Amino acid sequence: MSKFISIIISAMLALCLLTARAEGKAASVRLGPEVALGAFMGLVEEHLAGILRTETVIAASTEAKSASWDEVRPLLERFRNDLPTDATIWFMMSDGSYYSTEKGGLTDQNLRDRAYFAKLMAGQDILGELVISKSTGQRSIVVAAPVLAADGKVVAAVGVSVDSVRLAGVVDSSMTLPENAYFYALDANTKIVLHRNHARMFRTVAEVGDESLGDAFKAVMGKEHGSFDYVLNGKKMTSIFRKSPALGWYFFIAQERK
Repeated sequence: MSKFISIIISAMLALCLLTARAEGKAASVRLGPEVALGAFMGLVEEHLAGILRTETVIAASTEAKSASWDEVRPLLERFRNDLPTDATIWFMMSDGSYYSTEKGGLTDQNLRDRAYFAKLMAGQDILGELVISKSTGQRSIVVAAPVLAADGKVVAAVGVSVDSVRLAGVVDSSMTLPENAYFYALDANTKIVLHRNHARMFRTVAEVGDESLGDAFKAVMGKEHGSFDYVLNGKKMTSIFRKSPALGWYFFIAQERK
């Protein structure tokens, strides 16, 4: 392993972890809804952005550019061991085949059919794609960076599949919310990315509530931020929300009204 790359990875992960811990410390006391919403969104954004920054450093390394699993594996295993969400790290070849730290080598799966495959092969970073992991079957949030050869051709990609349940657990342990309060994040299609109630994740609002509730959320999500009152399973809820420019997700803090 390149000593320089190892030092850079350690420094970037330390910064990411310190930010997460700072967010958690700030949220360890009962916060007002606006402050809690900012802490929630900031923690998730920084965790995923920190992963992408580290992937970019690895992708620029000689080990990654070699497109050799044996060469890049030590960097990826170090990366995985330092992530608080215990995510699966993978190294994809240009044909869609990939190696993973979860399997310890080449998997029998292929990523060519993933929506993000074409983007990676076009040299684009991936931040926040939602998938069911082929390796683990977990509900996962994908963050990935292409590996470019000297001629600019994409020869591989470094990817992380973040377990959404573990990430929600990190958020929950970092925030002090009343029992009748919830945090959740929705993508642009009202799919629930993160939720204090893990059973609701990767389902749409309409599937959790009803079709009319899904339409109501779609209408309010045309705004960058605001407040929203609704009824879910007979409970009257009040919420505030904010759109993340980085992820395109909508972050909510909601509480049952008396």
